[in-house]
Amino acid sequence: MPYIHVKVSAGEKKETFKKLKADHFVVSVKEPALRNLANRRVLELVEKHFGVLKGKARLISGHRSPSKIVRIEID
Repeated sequence: MPYIHVKVSAGEKKETFKKLKADHFVVSVKEPALRNLANRRVLELVEKHFGVLKGKARLISGHRSPSKIVRIEID
């Protein structure tokens, strides 16, 4: 599963990571959508969920949008 779709809510009080389908997720992060803070946290949560090393998840599309496509490098 190299690509997943992520719907992000930034600046929330509580962090959540919910799986809707095999490749669709809804994520809430505490970090604001400023200076790439929310995007970095989303990638950290994706890496943790899939059990891959830091830096193995990359944002492909949606840098300034709540709907994102993330690529996961699985060795």
